[in-house]
Amino acid sequence: MRPFSYSRADTVQSAVHARMASDTPPNAATVHAPSQYLAGGTTLIDLMKLDVMRPQNVTDINALESTHAGEIEFGAHGLRLGALVRMSTAADHPDVRRNYPMIAQSLELAASPQIRNMASLGGNVLQRTRCTYFRDTSYTACNKRTPGSGCAAMDGINRMHAVLGVSDRCIATYPGDFGQALIALDARVEVAGPDGSRTLPFAELHRPPGVSPHIETTLAPGELILAFMVPPAAWAKRSLYLKIRDRQSYEFALASAAVALDLDGDRVRDSRIALGGVSALPLRAREAEQKLKGRRLDDVALNEAAETAFAHAQPREHNAFKVQLGKLTLIRALRQAATMEL
Repeated sequence: MRPFSYSRADTVQSAVHARMASDTPPNAATVHAPSQYLAGGTTLIDLMKLDVMRPQNVTDINALESTHAGEIEFGAHGLRLGALVRMSTAADHPDVRRNYPMIAQSLELAASPQIRNMASLGGNVLQRTRCTYFRDTSYTACNKRTPGSGCAAMDGINRMHAVLGVSDRCIATYPGDFGQALIALDARVEVAGPDGSRTLPFAELHRPPGVSPHIETTLAPGELILAFMVPPAAWAKRSLYLKIRDRQSYEFALASAAVALDLDGDRVRDSRIALGGVSALPLRAREAEQKLKGRRLDDVALNEAAETAFAHAQPREHNAFKVQLGKLTLIRALRQAATMEL
């Protein structure tokens, strides 16, 4: 790990000021930004040890946990999750478990108990990919780590890599689970930065790799996530997160599906579908949702939705199995959601 300076911030304003003062000129949310926020540190510290991330300045924002950024609120306007809330706290919260089971499940399945006790919700959605070529600096070709260097995963071992939302510059998979629940539930993100506060749809937080995979989000330089707002919805209680992986504990998804259903008898009034483990970013399958509207969840409708969700897949040599696995995962998740007792 390289030397760095460390400071603590006890207000949002002081955190943003410290970050901006350290970024000269200001940088976007890239792996080599000279200043980084520290909350749980479960991604940042790992990557600093691996020499992938090399911040010169680290601003500890854990004191903000005692503010609005560390609270969970539930009411008529829906659910507000502070970005400094720990994953385990949110997963165990009775209002979350009762009204948004998809969120609780996505957090419970995300990591070991020790990591869930440390990791913050804001940091979780910003975690970096687990791509070996990104995390091992002995591989020189990684556009996400070193822009313009190439992508070793294209023709390398790419079993864990993405088949959706990729580009010719990067096929790394987004590793999170919580993000799929947020995008499925139409969540919004509250952020603060040097120009004040703003909110944006969670669906607009992450950027597809495109020609600049090293820029992973739409956050402006210095911006800090404060909270996630999840609206009340008819489909929120009938929701679940299904994660398929090589082993049942502490493993990243090969394929996952966050689904929610609003049923009128045995017909789908509305649905929400997000896919994980197969995509370069949290991915909402809106076209697949449309395939289910007004229909019974029979084999024909389910298969059409699954085919639609993966219609634009771009598999490589070792990850082609993810296309069929992803389809079956989605079908299974929808069937389970339809039989939930509310």
